[in-house]
Amino acid sequence: MPSERASFADRRARAAAKVREQDFGALLLSPGADLQYLAGYQLFTSERLTCLVLDRDGKATLVCPAFEAPRAAVAAPDVERMTWGETDDPYAIVASLVPASGGIAVADQMWAAFFLRFEEALPRREFHAASVITRGLRMRKDAAEVEALRAVSESADRAYARIVERPFAGRREREIGADLAEMLRAEGHDEVGFTIVGSGPNGASPHHEAGDRRIAEGDTVVLDFGGAMRGYRSDITRTVYVGKTAGREELRVHDVVRRAQEAGYAAARKDASAESVDAAARRVIDDAGYGEFFIHRTGHGIGLDGHEHPYLVHGNRERLEPGMAFSIEPGVYLPGRFGVRIEDIAVIDADGSARPLNKANHAFASVA
Repeated sequence: MPSERASFADRRARAAAKVREQDFGALLLSPGADLQYLAGYQLFTSERLTCLVLDRDGKATLVCPAFEAPRAAVAAPDVERMTWGETDDPYAIVASLVPASGGIAVADQMWAAFFLRFEEALPRREFHAASVITRGLRMRKDAAEVEALRAVSESADRAYARIVERPFAGRREREIGADLAEMLRAEGHDEVGFTIVGSGPNGASPHHEAGDRRIAEGDTVVLDFGGAMRGYRSDITRTVYVGKTAGREELRVHDVVRRAQEAGYAAARKDASAESVDAAARRVIDDAGYGEFFIHRTGHGIGLDGHEHPYLVHGNRERLEPGMAFSIEPGVYLPGRFGVRIEDIAVIDADGSARPLNKANHAFASVA
């Protein structure tokens, strides 16, 4: 625990340095991944304000409801706390902690209701998105974060290995989704974020919500699911076939997507641009004649948020660096027919190569 708390203190010191570089006065973080990253405190957002104030000198103060103080003390014992009662004005308390000059960075996902009150409490101040400060810090995972991502990815791998042993034919998509959720928890997930089960034509919708459609023999089924362990996220996709032998085009599309992902892995190296990974995967699909059916970016960063920087997409010339973790997930979606997606989480290692954190079988598995 002492080394873990030292890690949070180091993150806050680096964030404060960036606050000074930007000539800001303070960073204000409501509940979310940034607050968790800098203080280790994870909690749900409610109408009662909780806000971490990190000033330009590196002083961190957590302003929270009085009844939340015991929980905050356990989660972030090294952060000073100021509490407020039900009839107090927490925005005035936060304003009293903000230096008199300089811009103010606020959490990207801060509720508008909170932000508008801060504008009133801190008039004539210039506000900025907190990602100006936190984006670069969070993109580069340290060894403990990479280990957390490895552990949660392997948990998702085990859930996949179990789901393909269960029957699919005759069952509704939402039943398979419920099974996946159960398996994620059984394999160590603290939280289930999503279970996409897109069968037959529903698989052509990348973010299809598992519904009441009954899965039939001959269906191709896209399984995309994930959640969190100790705050760090999993995200994996595999595509399976219901029956003994898939059709010729289903087999061809799956092979194209598999090769596209391999091309993405080969391109994902230290100093490569994020867009070059997207281009490498997309080229394989274009050459196979399915380019118009690859309708999303090749990947997204992952960590305390399921989607974060860097994004592997055309136009993003950002260079990949050791510690960056992201999905590689090409797909082909044939409207009214079926879809295929294969997704793993990868991390750029110290040697500059992309290491897969998911190890689940990529084969076009046949299920009953």
